[in-house]
Amino acid sequence: MEASGRGAIRAETLPGVEPGAVRVEALYSAVSRGTESLVWRGAVPESEYERMRCPHQAGDFPFPVKYGYSSVGRVVEGPDQLCGRSVFCLYPHQSSYVVASDAVVLLPEGVPEARAVLGANLETALNALWDACPLIGDRVSVVGAGVVGAMVAYLARGIAAAEVELVDVRSERARLASAIDVDFAAPGTARRGRDIVFDASGTRDGLAVALDLVAEEGVVTELSWYGDQDVAVPLGGRFHSGRLTLRASQVGRLSPHARARFTPRERLRLALTFCKDPRLDALIDGEIGFEDLPFAMPEITAASSGALCRRVRYP
Repeated sequence: MEASGRGAIRAETLPGVEPGAVRVEALYSAVSRGTESLVWRGAVPESEYERMRCPHQAGDFPFPVKYGYSSVGRVVEGPDQLCGRSVFCLYPHQSSYVVASDAVVLLPEGVPEARAVLGANLETALNALWDACPLIGDRVSVVGAGVVGAMVAYLARGIAAAEVELVDVRSERARLASAIDVDFAAPGTARRGRDIVFDASGTRDGLAVALDLVAEEGVVTELSWYGDQDVAVPLGGRFHSGRLTLRASQVGRLSPHARARFTPRERLRLALTFCKDPRLDALIDGEIGFEDLPFAMPEITAASSGALCRRVRYP
């Protein structure tokens, strides 16, 4: 990304592969629409320049930056136990790269390379579930049927006797909800009195819906990140009388409930195991060639596009 709304593909000379490193030839990457849209527009606030750096980012905010964190490829040089193996790496969109061996995670058996690009967003959803700690039989609503919201709903449906509803203003998202086996509702018909509510809408209106849906003394877990945008939080109405709680969740830090058992690498490995499920293909709504990525980004990141996960294919 060279400037606000402008991208380019640049040639880069790779370093040699030293002991303890690997060279990866990319097969696929994916645009993480929420975060990458903010980076594309230059909407990362200055106060977050360091915290919002992605692994292996080149350049500094606002521009130019090489950004992205969902790359799947094959190791073509490195230790014998990794050569020829398919891996996931939190690396920007790039056709070939050299990283430390411990920066790549082997794809679990049964996970196809083309679906494994969902790993980074699944990691975000997994961390959100750990933060919210839903219990057996809980009534769970997720506001915002984008990729992360749908993944949260998908993971929550695996909790015994949980009742999960995905809520979105786009009626066409009902097909996505059906594909991942959860209920769907428009905001006006969504069920109230929910034990746990997640907001992944990225909008002030979506947050208001989430606060309206949660039961008294309930918790809304906020997954949206607004960058440099100021958002009016609706703290009137029943917010105080209902003793509601609004809590942040962010993948950059392990949930306190998981820190005793998991490292970030182990969390990513666990997230990748969910990519065995072919139902998650419903989250991938298109594929483009790497050479076309700079020209496709304006459409992918437009607020009106309704894009889900756009997969990038490498020659």
